[in-house]
Amino acid sequence: MQEHTTEPLVDIDDRRNVTDLLIERAAIAPEHVAFEVPDADPAAPWHPVTTAAFLAEVRQLAKGLIATGIAPGDAIAIMAPTRYAWAVADLASWFAGGVVVPVYETSSLAQVAAIVRDARVRLAIGGAAQVDVLREAFTQTGTGGLGAWSMDAADGVALLATRGAEVDDEELERRRIHADLDAPATIVYTSGTTGEPKGAILTHRNFVGQVLNIAAAYREVVHPGGNTIIFLPLAHVLARGLQLICLASGMRIAHLSDTTRVVETLGTIRPTFLVAVPRVLEKIQAAAAQKAADARLGRVWAAAVSTAVTAGSAAEDRAPARLSVRARRALFDRLFFRRLRAVMGGRVDYVLSGGAALDPELSLFFGGIGVPVIEGYGLTETTAPLTGNLPRDIRSGTVGRPLPGSTVRISAEGEILARGVGVFAGYRDPADTADAFVDGFFRTGDLGRLDAEGRVVLEGRLKDVIVTSNGKTVVPSAWERAVEASPLVAHAVMIGEGRSYLSALLVLDPAAAGTWADAAGSALERDAAGVLTEVTDTRLRAHLRGIVDSANARVSRSEQVRRFAIVLADLDDTELVTQTLKIKRRAVLARAASSIENLYR
Repeated sequence: MQEHTTEPLVDIDDRRNVTDLLIERAAIAPEHVAFEVPDADPAAPWHPVTTAAFLAEVRQLAKGLIATGIAPGDAIAIMAPTRYAWAVADLASWFAGGVVVPVYETSSLAQVAAIVRDARVRLAIGGAAQVDVLREAFTQTGTGGLGAWSMDAADGVALLATRGAEVDDEELERRRIHADLDAPATIVYTSGTTGEPKGAILTHRNFVGQVLNIAAAYREVVHPGGNTIIFLPLAHVLARGLQLICLASGMRIAHLSDTTRVVETLGTIRPTFLVAVPRVLEKIQAAAAQKAADARLGRVWAAAVSTAVTAGSAAEDRAPARLSVRARRALFDRLFFRRLRAVMGGRVDYVLSGGAALDPELSLFFGGIGVPVIEGYGLTETTAPLTGNLPRDIRSGTVGRPLPGSTVRISAEGEILARGVGVFAGYRDPADTADAFVDGFFRTGDLGRLDAEGRVVLEGRLKDVIVTSNGKTVVPSAWERAVEASPLVAHAVMIGEGRSYLSALLVLDPAAAGTWADAAGSALERDAAGVLTEVTDTRLRAHLRGIVDSANARVSRSEQVRRFAIVLADLDDTELVTQTLKIKRRAVLARAASSIENLYR
């Protein structure tokens, strides 16, 4: 049994709860800019909000929540796109003594109703497009006695805030310090890739411990002179954790909900740090490759990628690259790399990648062009990061060592087990909690190992393991990641449980597939909503056959896929894909039953 512990860097027991982080920062630097907020004025599209101004807004809304009837421990739902008002509502709920229940803005009525019923939500705050869904969910479930309030309507949150005039500062302070470190801070409903979502209870200790320890470990990344853009959903614990780390450390935050404006916003805000899922990095590289191909520089680009990977590898080994590599890199920097850095704003020092496994060569590529990628690993139940590579100590292909205050153990079955400051208190259902722990460690459900230096190497999901009819045990993640490296493939799903050989479903990326179809003169059309459409285009199949063959060459014979089907799907369907863009395997397999049967005829 393997185990590695990283001792905490910060003692948190002198803090009362999460709200102390904002109080302390406002006392240190009240006039420091904490947020950049979109403005309607095209001449100055973003305006600054200082820490003191943010604290004042938080206090005003918190008083309004108290005046409206929120009691200590009451659940408050927030359902809106990522935006500044989300941050205000989050902190205000804690100042009022509430427990925050984040809801993804794209959730269906049935999903929202299930959450507000289970969490017993008393009041909700929503965006203009979400508040009616919240109200209907309250009506269906008999919850929400204090109503659903719009962030945008005149009779919404603005009115709610004005009600706080009758609440004095002393009462607000009593509410703010009511919760201690071990009190629930939030109930986050898991994305449910393999089953029904469960409400994970995260405490103030989880957040304060993670924020202060991670900030101490990553001072080179998160600091008062830096800034970032958060475009992940704030309903995701990683985005909220990042927001608190930046707020406590004095790092400016801009929010962006419209992902079609990412490139434009990067050029305006010019962040020093970004958090992105691997798919975003893959698309940046793929877009550069396509531009090079369009300019008939495909072979030159391939040489540039190889050079960047070599340079990135040398940097990780802390060894100078050979003179020839440095010369080629300088050439390719003028041709390609500086333009890629400019697309990302031109000032990015580091990118944090999480949410899915990152291809090691992609990590080395970005490191080689001058944008090191820090890969980390965590779950909702670990209050986001559990492990992470550190600046100037990155090892591609791993997700780093346990973060300060955390222990990782590898069970005899190869499952990653976790214990530490970020590990949650349990689920809403005690039966789920009992199943989730063994010997005081949380069972992540992920497979992995520790390398010789204590870094975690991910090896797939325990529930995804396939046992064929021949008795072969197969972990599909390595093969799936190799296929998903193609811009055309959004998700690869290996199949073979109880079968005599392995097959796979390749779910196309709609945008990339559309571009390919236009160039090839083909027509790819998806059938009705909720249906997986099988694609039989022979040219596309021949192209993807090469991708599959390449992935097969990277694994053992028993892990190779013999047959595959290509499908189009609605990737905005939350019954098929989680809010964090992970495929729901059970849903895919159920909807593709006929295609799967054809693979075994």
